[in-house]
Amino acid sequence: MKDALPSVGEFKEVLELVRSESVRYLDNLDERLVREPNAAETAEALIEPLPEVGSGASAALSELIERGMDATVTSAGPRFFHYVIGGQTPAALGADWLASALDQCAGTWVSSPLGIQLEQIVIEWLRDLFVLPEGMGGVLTSGATMANFCGLAAGRQWCGERMGVDIAQAGLAACAPIPIFSSGYVHAAAVKPMAMLGLGRDAVRRFERDDSGKLDVEALESALKELNGAPAILIGNAGDVNTGDFDPISAMADLAERYGCWLHVDGAFGLFARTSPESIALADGCERAHSLTVDAHKWMNVPYDCGISFVRDPVMLAKNFTLFADYLPAPNDPHPMLSNLCAESSRRARAFAIWGTLKAYGREGIRVMVEKHLELTRRLARGVEEAPELELLAPAQLNIVCFRLNAPGRSPEELDALNTELGEAILTDGRVFAGTTRYRGMTALRPAIVNWRTREKDVDLLLSVVRELGATLKV
Repeated sequence: MKDALPSVGEFKEVLELVRSESVRYLDNLDERLVREPNAAETAEALIEPLPEVGSGASAALSELIERGMDATVTSAGPRFFHYVIGGQTPAALGADWLASALDQCAGTWVSSPLGIQLEQIVIEWLRDLFVLPEGMGGVLTSGATMANFCGLAAGRQWCGERMGVDIAQAGLAACAPIPIFSSGYVHAAAVKPMAMLGLGRDAVRRFERDDSGKLDVEALESALKELNGAPAILIGNAGDVNTGDFDPISAMADLAERYGCWLHVDGAFGLFARTSPESIALADGCERAHSLTVDAHKWMNVPYDCGISFVRDPVMLAKNFTLFADYLPAPNDPHPMLSNLCAESSRRARAFAIWGTLKAYGREGIRVMVEKHLELTRRLARGVEEAPELELLAPAQLNIVCFRLNAPGRSPEELDALNTELGEAILTDGRVFAGTTRYRGMTALRPAIVNWRTREKDVDLLLSVVRELGATLKV
Protein backbone atom coordinates (compact mmCIF):
# COMPACT_ATOMS: atom_id res chain seq x y z
CA MET A 1 0.00 0.00 0.00
CA LYS A 2 1.29 3.48 -0.89
CA ASP A 3 2.61 5.51 2.05
CA ALA A 4 0.11 8.28 2.77
CA LEU A 5 2.75 10.62 4.22
CA PRO A 6 4.80 13.07 2.13
CA SER A 7 8.22 12.03 0.91
CA VAL A 8 11.30 14.25 1.01
CA GLY A 9 12.04 13.00 -2.49
CA GLU A 10 8.92 14.76 -3.79
CA PHE A 11 10.43 18.22 -3.29
CA LYS A 12 12.77 18.17 -6.29
CA GLU A 13 10.14 16.91 -8.74
CA VAL A 14 7.46 19.26 -7.45
CA LEU A 15 9.68 22.36 -7.46
CA GLU A 16 10.88 21.61 -10.98
CA LEU A 17 7.28 21.16 -12.13
CA VAL A 18 6.21 24.45 -10.58
CA ARG A 19 9.30 26.24 -11.89
CA SER A 20 8.79 25.11 -15.47
CA GLU A 21 5.06 25.86 -15.47
CA SER A 22 5.62 29.26 -13.85
CA VAL A 23 8.22 30.20 -16.44
CA ARG A 24 5.86 29.16 -19.22
CA TYR A 25 3.02 31.15 -17.68
CA LEU A 26 5.10 34.29 -17.14
CA ASP A 27 6.69 34.10 -20.60
CA ASN A 28 3.20 34.20 -22.14
CA LEU A 29 1.67 36.67 -19.71
CA ASP A 30 1.68 39.61 -22.11
CA GLU A 31 -0.24 37.63 -24.74
CA ARG A 32 -2.77 35.86 -22.52
CA LEU A 33 -6.34 37.00 -22.20
CA VAL A 34 -6.76 38.62 -18.82
CA ARG A 35 -9.61 36.21 -18.18
CA GLU A 36 -10.57 33.19 -20.28
CA PRO A 37 -14.24 32.94 -21.36
CA ASN A 38 -14.56 29.61 -19.56
CA ALA A 39 -13.01 30.77 -16.28
CA ALA A 40 -16.10 30.22 -14.13
CA GLU A 41 -16.82 26.77 -15.55
CA THR A 42 -13.19 25.75 -15.13
CA ALA A 43 -13.19 26.78 -11.47
CA GLU A 44 -16.49 25.02 -10.74
CA ALA A 45 -15.27 21.82 -12.41
CA LEU A 46 -12.71 21.43 -9.62
CA ILE A 47 -15.45 20.76 -7.05
CA GLU A 48 -15.21 17.18 -5.81
CA PRO A 49 -15.33 15.23 -2.52
CA LEU A 50 -12.29 15.04 -0.27
CA PRO A 51 -10.04 12.22 -1.57
CA GLU A 52 -9.73 9.25 0.76
CA VAL A 53 -6.37 8.33 -0.76
CA GLY A 54 -4.10 11.00 -2.15
CA SER A 55 -2.50 10.93 -5.60
CA GLY A 56 0.91 12.24 -4.49
CA ALA A 57 2.42 15.70 -4.75
CA SER A 58 3.50 15.67 -8.39
CA ALA A 59 0.27 14.15 -9.67
CA ALA A 60 -1.87 16.51 -7.60
CA LEU A 61 -0.11 19.64 -8.80
CA SER A 62 -0.01 18.42 -12.39
CA GLU A 63 -3.77 17.97 -12.24
CA LEU A 64 -4.24 21.45 -10.81
CA ILE A 65 -2.13 22.96 -13.58
CA GLU A 66 -3.91 20.97 -16.29
CA ARG A 67 -7.43 21.58 -15.04
CA GLY A 68 -7.22 24.93 -13.29
CA MET A 69 -5.13 27.41 -15.26
CA ASP A 70 -8.03 28.70 -17.35
CA ALA A 71 -9.70 29.83 -14.12
CA THR A 72 -6.89 32.22 -13.26
CA VAL A 73 -7.03 35.96 -13.89
CA THR A 74 -3.77 37.39 -15.18
CA SER A 75 -3.72 40.17 -12.60
CA ALA A 76 0.09 40.03 -12.76
CA GLY A 77 -0.06 41.04 -16.41
CA PRO A 78 0.16 44.44 -18.14
CA ARG A 79 -3.52 44.83 -19.07
CA PHE A 80 -5.15 44.29 -15.68
CA PHE A 81 -6.52 47.70 -14.69
CA HIS A 82 -9.56 46.66 -12.64
CA TYR A 83 -8.17 46.99 -9.11
CA VAL A 84 -4.88 48.52 -7.97
CA ILE A 85 -2.82 45.34 -8.34
CA GLY A 86 0.80 45.57 -9.36
CA GLY A 87 1.87 42.06 -10.25
CA GLN A 88 5.41 41.13 -9.26
CA THR A 89 8.91 42.03 -10.31
CA PRO A 90 11.34 39.17 -11.01
CA ALA A 91 13.34 39.99 -7.87
CA ALA A 92 10.21 40.08 -5.70
CA LEU A 93 8.92 36.79 -7.06
CA GLY A 94 12.28 35.08 -6.56
CA ALA A 95 12.56 36.38 -3.01
CA ASP A 96 8.99 35.32 -2.27
CA TRP A 97 9.66 31.79 -3.54
CA LEU A 98 12.68 31.68 -1.26
CA ALA A 99 10.54 32.84 1.66
CA SER A 100 8.10 29.99 0.97
CA ALA A 101 10.89 27.44 0.71
CA LEU A 102 12.49 28.60 3.96
CA ASP A 103 9.06 28.84 5.64
CA GLN A 104 10.09 31.39 8.25
CA CYS A 105 7.73 32.60 10.97
CA ALA A 106 8.61 36.28 11.31
CA GLY A 107 7.06 36.76 14.72
CA THR A 108 9.89 36.37 17.20
CA TRP A 109 13.65 36.66 16.88
CA VAL A 110 14.14 33.09 18.05
CA SER A 111 11.86 31.76 15.30
CA SER A 112 13.69 33.64 12.52
CA PRO A 113 16.54 36.10 13.07
CA LEU A 114 16.70 36.56 9.29
CA GLY A 115 12.96 37.23 8.91
CA ILE A 116 12.94 39.72 11.79
CA GLN A 117 16.12 41.51 10.70
CA LEU A 118 15.01 41.83 7.08
CA GLU A 119 11.69 43.32 8.18
CA GLN A 120 13.44 45.91 10.31
CA ILE A 121 15.75 46.73 7.41
CA VAL A 122 12.94 47.15 4.87
CA ILE A 123 10.83 49.26 7.25
CA GLU A 124 13.76 51.67 7.46
CA TRP A 125 14.31 51.53 3.68
CA LEU A 126 10.61 52.21 3.08
CA ARG A 127 10.62 55.09 5.56
CA ASP A 128 13.49 56.56 3.56
CA LEU A 129 11.82 55.84 0.21
CA PHE A 130 8.60 57.61 1.22
CA VAL A 131 10.50 60.55 2.79
CA LEU A 132 9.06 59.99 6.26
CA PRO A 133 10.66 61.33 9.45
CA GLU A 134 13.43 59.50 11.24
CA GLY A 135 12.24 57.50 14.20
CA MET A 136 8.93 56.54 12.63
CA GLY A 137 8.52 52.79 13.09
CA GLY A 138 6.42 50.22 11.33
CA VAL A 139 5.41 46.65 10.73
CA LEU A 140 4.40 44.53 7.74
CA THR A 141 0.81 43.33 7.48
CA SER A 142 -1.32 41.32 5.07
CA GLY A 143 -2.56 44.45 3.29
CA ALA A 144 -4.13 47.87 3.62
CA THR A 145 -7.07 46.71 5.75
CA MET A 146 -4.80 45.26 8.43
CA ALA A 147 -2.34 48.14 8.11
CA ASN A 148 -5.23 50.55 8.69
CA PHE A 149 -6.34 48.33 11.57
CA CYS A 150 -2.93 48.67 13.20
CA GLY A 151 -2.67 52.42 12.70
CA LEU A 152 -6.21 53.07 13.87
CA ALA A 153 -5.74 50.77 16.87
CA ALA A 154 -2.76 52.94 17.81
CA GLY A 155 -4.93 56.03 17.37
CA ARG A 156 -7.68 54.51 19.49
CA GLN A 157 -5.18 53.81 22.29
CA TRP A 158 -3.78 57.34 22.03
CA CYS A 159 -7.23 58.89 22.30
CA GLY A 160 -8.10 56.66 25.23
CA GLU A 161 -5.02 57.70 27.14
CA ARG A 162 -5.98 61.34 26.70
CA MET A 163 -9.27 60.45 28.37
CA GLY A 164 -7.42 58.65 31.14
CA VAL A 165 -8.23 55.13 29.90
CA ASP A 166 -5.96 52.29 28.77
CA ILE A 167 -8.34 50.91 26.13
CA ALA A 168 -6.21 47.87 25.33
CA GLN A 169 -6.45 46.85 28.96
CA ALA A 170 -9.84 48.15 30.11
CA GLY A 171 -11.81 48.14 26.85
CA LEU A 172 -13.88 50.74 25.04
CA ALA A 173 -16.64 50.59 27.63
CA ALA A 174 -14.37 52.47 30.03
CA CYS A 175 -14.20 55.63 27.92
CA ALA A 176 -16.37 58.03 25.97
CA PRO A 177 -16.96 57.48 22.24
CA ILE A 178 -14.06 58.50 20.02
CA PRO A 179 -15.04 60.83 17.14
CA ILE A 180 -13.68 59.83 13.72
CA PHE A 181 -13.64 62.35 10.90
CA SER A 182 -12.72 62.05 7.22
CA SER A 183 -13.70 63.15 3.72
CA GLY A 184 -15.88 61.39 1.19
CA TYR A 185 -12.73 59.70 -0.07
CA VAL A 186 -12.47 57.41 2.96
CA HIS A 187 -11.99 53.84 1.74
CA ALA A 188 -13.76 50.68 2.82
CA ALA A 189 -10.39 49.34 3.99
CA ALA A 190 -10.30 52.12 6.58
CA VAL A 191 -13.96 51.81 7.55
CA LYS A 192 -13.88 48.03 8.02
CA PRO A 193 -11.33 48.28 10.87
CA MET A 194 -13.79 50.54 12.72
CA ALA A 195 -16.08 47.55 13.14
CA MET A 196 -13.14 45.32 14.07
CA LEU A 197 -11.90 47.83 16.67
CA GLY A 198 -15.30 48.29 18.29
CA LEU A 199 -15.50 51.91 17.17
CA GLY A 200 -18.28 51.20 14.69
CA ARG A 201 -18.60 51.95 10.99
CA ASP A 202 -21.23 54.59 11.77
CA ALA A 203 -18.70 56.49 13.88
CA VAL A 204 -17.02 57.80 10.71
CA ARG A 205 -18.33 61.27 9.85
CA ARG A 206 -17.60 62.43 6.30
CA PHE A 207 -17.16 66.14 5.61
CA GLU A 208 -17.67 66.59 1.87
CA ARG A 209 -17.44 69.82 -0.06
CA ASP A 210 -19.56 68.38 -2.87
CA ASP A 211 -20.63 65.05 -4.35
CA SER A 212 -17.06 64.38 -5.54
CA GLY A 213 -16.10 63.58 -1.94
CA LYS A 214 -13.55 66.38 -1.57
CA LEU A 215 -12.90 67.39 2.03
CA ASP A 216 -14.76 70.39 3.44
CA VAL A 217 -11.96 71.73 5.62
CA GLU A 218 -14.10 74.47 7.18
CA ALA A 219 -16.84 72.04 8.22
CA LEU A 220 -14.23 69.70 9.66
CA GLU A 221 -12.72 72.49 11.74
CA SER A 222 -16.15 73.50 13.02
CA ALA A 223 -16.77 69.95 14.19
CA LEU A 224 -13.40 69.86 15.94
CA LYS A 225 -14.14 73.11 17.74
CA GLU A 226 -17.34 71.56 19.10
CA LEU A 227 -15.31 68.82 20.78
CA ASN A 228 -13.89 71.37 23.25
CA GLY A 229 -10.50 69.69 23.34
CA ALA A 230 -11.69 66.06 23.40
CA PRO A 231 -9.44 63.77 21.30
CA ALA A 232 -10.47 62.52 17.86
CA ILE A 233 -9.10 60.54 14.93
CA LEU A 234 -8.76 62.19 11.53
CA ILE A 235 -8.41 59.95 8.48
CA GLY A 236 -6.65 61.56 5.55
CA ASN A 237 -6.81 59.87 2.17
CA ALA A 238 -3.74 59.87 -0.05
CA GLY A 239 -5.20 58.61 -3.31
CA ASP A 240 -8.96 58.32 -3.87
CA VAL A 241 -9.73 54.97 -5.51
CA ASN A 242 -12.00 56.55 -8.14
CA THR A 243 -9.83 59.46 -9.23
CA GLY A 244 -6.42 59.30 -7.52
CA ASP A 245 -7.18 62.64 -5.86
CA PHE A 246 -5.75 63.52 -2.42
CA ASP A 247 -7.20 65.09 0.68
CA PRO A 248 -5.33 68.27 1.74
CA ILE A 249 -3.16 66.34 4.17
CA SER A 250 -1.14 69.39 5.27
CA ALA A 251 -4.34 71.22 6.24
CA MET A 252 -5.51 68.14 8.14
CA ALA A 253 -2.15 67.96 9.92
CA ASP A 254 -2.58 71.60 10.95
CA LEU A 255 -6.01 70.81 12.38
CA ALA A 256 -4.70 67.71 14.15
CA GLU A 257 -2.03 69.78 15.87
CA ARG A 258 -4.40 72.64 16.69
CA TYR A 259 -7.17 70.53 18.18
CA GLY A 260 -5.28 67.55 19.58
CA CYS A 261 -6.17 64.76 17.13
CA TRP A 262 -4.55 61.61 15.86
CA LEU A 263 -3.96 61.91 12.10
CA HIS A 264 -4.05 58.62 10.21
CA VAL A 265 -3.30 58.66 6.47
CA ASP A 266 -4.52 55.87 4.20
CA GLY A 267 -2.02 55.93 1.37
CA ALA A 268 -2.40 52.36 0.12
CA PHE A 269 -1.15 53.31 -3.35
CA GLY A 270 -1.07 57.10 -3.17
CA LEU A 271 1.90 57.25 -0.81
CA PHE A 272 4.03 56.22 -3.80
CA ALA A 273 3.52 59.75 -5.08
CA ARG A 274 6.27 60.66 -2.62
CA THR A 275 8.83 58.63 -4.59
CA SER A 276 8.97 61.08 -7.53
CA PRO A 277 9.57 64.84 -7.78
CA GLU A 278 6.74 64.89 -10.36
CA SER A 279 4.11 63.86 -7.84
CA ILE A 280 5.44 64.37 -4.32
CA ALA A 281 3.52 67.63 -3.85
CA LEU A 282 0.25 65.66 -4.05
CA ALA A 283 1.19 63.85 -0.84
CA ASP A 284 2.55 66.86 1.01
CA GLY A 285 1.85 66.59 4.73
CA CYS A 286 1.91 62.80 4.93
CA GLU A 287 5.18 63.06 6.82
CA ARG A 288 3.28 64.79 9.64
CA ALA A 289 0.84 61.92 10.21
CA HIS A 290 0.79 59.87 13.40
CA SER A 291 0.17 56.71 11.35
CA LEU A 292 0.19 55.80 7.67
CA THR A 293 -0.86 52.85 5.54
CA VAL A 294 0.68 51.71 2.26
CA ASP A 295 0.63 48.50 0.23
CA ALA A 296 3.75 46.99 -1.31
CA HIS A 297 1.61 44.63 -3.38
CA LYS A 298 0.21 47.61 -5.22
CA TRP A 299 2.68 50.04 -6.79
CA MET A 300 5.82 48.31 -5.53
CA ASN A 301 4.84 45.15 -7.43
CA VAL A 302 5.60 42.51 -4.81
CA PRO A 303 3.40 39.38 -4.65
CA TYR A 304 0.30 39.29 -2.51
CA ASP A 305 0.03 39.82 0.37
CA CYS A 306 2.08 42.69 1.77
CA GLY A 307 0.95 45.89 3.49
CA ILE A 308 2.86 48.31 5.71
CA SER A 309 1.71 50.18 8.80
CA PHE A 310 3.89 53.13 9.83
CA VAL A 311 3.38 54.68 13.28
CA ARG A 312 5.19 57.69 14.65
CA ASP A 313 5.22 56.15 18.13
CA PRO A 314 5.41 52.33 17.80
CA VAL A 315 4.80 52.01 21.54
CA MET A 316 1.13 52.58 20.70
CA LEU A 317 1.23 49.41 18.60
CA ALA A 318 2.89 47.43 21.36
CA LYS A 319 0.26 48.50 23.86
CA ASN A 320 -2.42 46.98 21.64
CA PHE A 321 -0.75 43.87 20.31
CA THR A 322 1.80 42.55 22.84
CA LEU A 323 1.40 38.83 23.52
CA PHE A 324 1.68 37.41 27.01
CA ALA A 325 2.42 33.68 27.35
CA ASP A 326 4.88 31.69 29.44
CA TYR A 327 6.51 30.07 26.41
CA LEU A 328 7.07 33.38 24.59
CA PRO A 329 9.90 35.86 25.10
CA ALA A 330 9.17 38.39 27.83
CA PRO A 331 7.99 41.82 26.63
CA ASN A 332 11.31 43.30 27.81
CA ASP A 333 13.39 40.78 25.82
CA PRO A 334 16.21 42.70 24.06
CA HIS A 335 15.49 41.00 20.75
CA PRO A 336 12.60 42.39 18.66
CA MET A 337 9.29 40.52 18.62
CA LEU A 338 7.34 41.88 15.66
CA SER A 339 4.19 39.93 16.51
CA ASN A 340 3.90 42.45 19.37
CA LEU A 341 3.36 45.23 16.82
CA CYS A 342 0.47 43.82 14.78
CA ALA A 343 -2.62 41.63 14.95
CA GLU A 344 -0.89 38.56 13.56
CA SER A 345 1.10 36.27 15.82
CA SER A 346 1.95 33.78 13.08
CA ARG A 347 3.51 35.91 10.36
CA ARG A 348 4.80 35.07 6.90
CA ALA A 349 8.24 36.53 6.16
CA ARG A 350 6.91 39.22 3.81
CA ALA A 351 10.08 41.27 4.06
CA PHE A 352 11.89 38.93 1.66
CA ALA A 353 9.96 40.22 -1.35
CA ILE A 354 10.32 43.89 -0.42
CA TRP A 355 14.02 43.47 0.32
CA GLY A 356 14.52 41.68 -3.00
CA THR A 357 12.78 44.44 -4.97
CA LEU A 358 14.50 47.37 -3.26
CA LYS A 359 17.91 45.69 -3.35
CA ALA A 360 17.53 44.79 -7.02
CA TYR A 361 16.09 48.05 -8.36
CA GLY A 362 16.73 50.66 -5.66
CA ARG A 363 15.10 54.03 -5.18
CA GLU A 364 15.79 54.87 -8.83
CA GLY A 365 13.88 51.84 -10.10
CA ILE A 366 10.78 52.74 -8.09
CA ARG A 367 10.95 56.36 -9.23
CA VAL A 368 11.31 55.44 -12.90
CA MET A 369 8.39 53.01 -12.69
CA VAL A 370 6.12 55.54 -11.00
CA GLU A 371 7.00 58.25 -13.51
CA LYS A 372 6.39 55.87 -16.41
CA HIS A 373 2.94 55.14 -15.02
CA LEU A 374 2.23 58.84 -14.56
CA GLU A 375 2.95 59.38 -18.25
CA LEU A 376 0.83 56.37 -19.27
CA THR A 377 -2.03 57.76 -17.19
CA ARG A 378 -1.77 61.11 -18.94
CA ARG A 379 -1.69 59.31 -22.30
CA LEU A 380 -4.88 57.42 -21.50
CA ALA A 381 -6.59 60.59 -20.23
CA ARG A 382 -5.69 62.40 -23.46
CA GLY A 383 -7.13 59.54 -25.47
CA VAL A 384 -10.36 59.71 -23.51
CA GLU A 385 -10.64 63.47 -24.03
CA GLU A 386 -10.04 63.08 -27.76
CA ALA A 387 -12.69 60.37 -28.20
CA PRO A 388 -16.04 62.08 -28.92
CA GLU A 389 -18.10 59.29 -27.32
CA LEU A 390 -16.10 59.27 -24.06
CA GLU A 391 -16.24 61.70 -21.15
CA LEU A 392 -13.41 62.32 -18.68
CA LEU A 393 -15.07 62.74 -15.28
CA ALA A 394 -12.11 63.93 -13.19
CA PRO A 395 -8.57 65.18 -13.77
CA ALA A 396 -6.02 62.34 -13.97
CA GLN A 397 -3.71 63.48 -11.18
CA LEU A 398 -1.92 60.25 -10.36
CA ASN A 399 -2.46 56.79 -11.88
CA ILE A 400 -6.24 56.49 -12.26
CA VAL A 401 -8.42 57.69 -15.15
CA CYS A 402 -12.11 58.08 -14.32
CA PHE A 403 -14.36 58.27 -17.37
CA ARG A 404 -17.52 56.95 -18.96
CA LEU A 405 -19.18 56.27 -22.28
CA ASN A 406 -21.51 59.12 -23.11
CA ALA A 407 -24.34 59.38 -25.60
CA PRO A 408 -26.32 62.53 -26.44
CA GLY A 409 -29.96 62.46 -25.49
CA ARG A 410 -29.64 59.63 -22.97
CA SER A 411 -31.06 60.04 -19.48
CA PRO A 412 -28.79 59.59 -16.44
CA GLU A 413 -30.38 56.20 -15.83
CA GLU A 414 -29.79 55.13 -19.41
CA LEU A 415 -26.17 56.25 -19.27
CA ASP A 416 -25.67 54.25 -16.07
CA ALA A 417 -27.16 51.16 -17.73
CA LEU A 418 -24.99 51.74 -20.79
CA ASN A 419 -21.78 51.94 -18.76
CA THR A 420 -22.75 49.00 -16.58
CA GLU A 421 -23.15 46.90 -19.72
CA LEU A 422 -19.87 48.26 -21.07
CA GLY A 423 -18.06 47.23 -17.89
CA GLU A 424 -19.50 43.72 -18.08
CA ALA A 425 -18.60 43.49 -21.76
CA ILE A 426 -14.97 44.47 -21.07
CA LEU A 427 -14.57 41.80 -18.40
CA THR A 428 -16.21 39.16 -20.57
CA ASP A 429 -14.11 40.11 -23.59
CA GLY A 430 -10.94 39.46 -21.61
CA ARG A 431 -8.40 41.38 -23.68
CA VAL A 432 -8.17 44.03 -20.97
CA PHE A 433 -9.66 44.27 -17.48
CA ALA A 434 -11.32 47.44 -16.22
CA GLY A 435 -14.49 47.33 -14.13
CA THR A 436 -17.00 49.95 -13.09
CA THR A 437 -17.46 52.15 -10.04
CA ARG A 438 -19.86 54.88 -8.87
CA TYR A 439 -18.54 58.42 -9.03
CA ARG A 440 -20.64 61.54 -8.37
CA GLY A 441 -23.76 59.44 -8.78
CA MET A 442 -22.63 58.07 -12.16
CA THR A 443 -21.54 54.62 -13.27
CA ALA A 444 -17.99 54.98 -14.61
CA LEU A 445 -14.78 53.16 -15.46
CA ARG A 446 -11.67 53.82 -13.34
CA PRO A 447 -8.68 51.90 -14.73
CA ALA A 448 -5.58 52.08 -12.54
CA ILE A 449 -2.04 51.77 -13.92
CA VAL A 450 0.45 50.20 -11.48
CA ASN A 451 2.01 47.19 -13.22
CA TRP A 452 5.68 47.46 -14.18
CA ARG A 453 4.98 45.49 -17.37
CA THR A 454 2.36 47.93 -18.71
CA ARG A 455 3.39 49.77 -21.87
CA GLU A 456 1.88 52.33 -24.23
CA LYS A 457 0.42 49.56 -26.37
CA ASP A 458 -1.47 48.23 -23.36
CA VAL A 459 -3.21 51.51 -22.47
CA ASP A 460 -3.86 52.10 -26.19
CA LEU A 461 -5.49 48.67 -26.38
CA LEU A 462 -7.64 49.51 -23.35
CA LEU A 463 -8.91 52.63 -25.06
CA SER A 464 -9.46 50.77 -28.32
CA VAL A 465 -11.41 47.96 -26.64
CA VAL A 466 -13.59 50.42 -24.73
CA ARG A 467 -14.48 52.27 -27.94
CA GLU A 468 -14.98 49.09 -29.93
CA LEU A 469 -17.28 47.46 -27.38
CA GLY A 470 -19.05 50.71 -26.64
CA ALA A 471 -20.02 51.02 -30.30
CA THR A 472 -21.81 47.66 -30.14
CA LEU A 473 -24.04 48.48 -27.15
CA LYS A 474 -27.70 49.31 -27.64
CA VAL A 475 -29.00 49.86 -24.12
